Amino acid sequence: MIVRIDESAGFCWGVIRTIKLAEAELKTKGSDEPLYVLGDIIHNPMEIERLESEGLKTITHADLPNIKRGKVLIRAHGEPPATFENARQLGINIVDATCPVVKKVQERLKKFYDNGYQVVIYGKIDHAEVIGLVGQTNGEAIVIKSIDEINRVDLNRKTVLFSQTTMDKQTFYLLRDEFQKRIKDLIVERFEDQALDFYAKDTICGQVFGRDKKLREFARGNEIMIFVAGRNSSNGKVLYQICKEANPRTYFVECENELQPMWFEGINTVGVSGATSTPQWLMERIKLAIEVIIK
Repeated sequence: MIVRIDESAGFCWGVIRTIKLAEAELKTKGSDEPLYVLGDIIHNPMEIERLESEGLKTITHADLPNIKRGKVLIRAHGEPPATFENARQLGINIVDATCPVVKKVQERLKKFYDNGYQVVIYGKIDHAEVIGLVGQTNGEAIVIKSIDEINRVDLNRKTVLFSQTTMDKQTFYLLRDEFQKRIKDLIVERFEDQALDFYAKDTICGQVFGRDKKLREFARGNEIMIFVAGRNSSNGKVLYQICKEANPRTYFVECENELQPMWFEGINTVGVSGATSTPQWLMERIKLAIEVIIK
């Protein structure tokens, strides 16, 4: 049997940047200068465990008033302005590891909000990145996940549609088309004398969806696929679905303990891939575990 790892899988550059910043701080900090991260640094429990073994401490917003020394790292998902202001007032040193792509989305979104646009975000309302985006609008942005929720949006206002960077493009474009259709009808039928503006910003991360074609090709080239990701990873869920569409015999695992020997019976080729938050070392470990199972 041949077990192959997808060469296009693994950390995106935003996650790589965050991990490197954390590792650099951990190497330089003194014993009395702990490094904290506000929320899970990435949605992969195995990588979290590795970094915590090196000294990284995961905290929540409720813990911030108790931080008396050390630094607090802002993960790649970003944070709303209120978090930075709270840290400033508490005298906390911040290491801002917000992904530059997310930071750019925050800046673009805020400009539209400041110019009077109704901001609509295609995303998950409780996702850390979306919380950061909504924070750019003083909590006024409307978060939706499907066309069924369009009725929550005031189509009489000039509107901008953004997306969480890890959502799927297909639904985003369906939402865009539906908004444009409805707003166009309103202009023609009711608001002939008013300028009703609508913009749709495709802010989905290219590194997540640039993998689409390569992942499909890799999945089709193997009899079965093992997709490795944390269960809370948004891009992991999207990429897993892409993988499963290309190869129905795709299995989702978080670690090697979840591998089932029956999956590999009578199989000659196995592919291993993962999310942009899945470390290379973990995929290598999964590969070795598979090779032990089939011996």
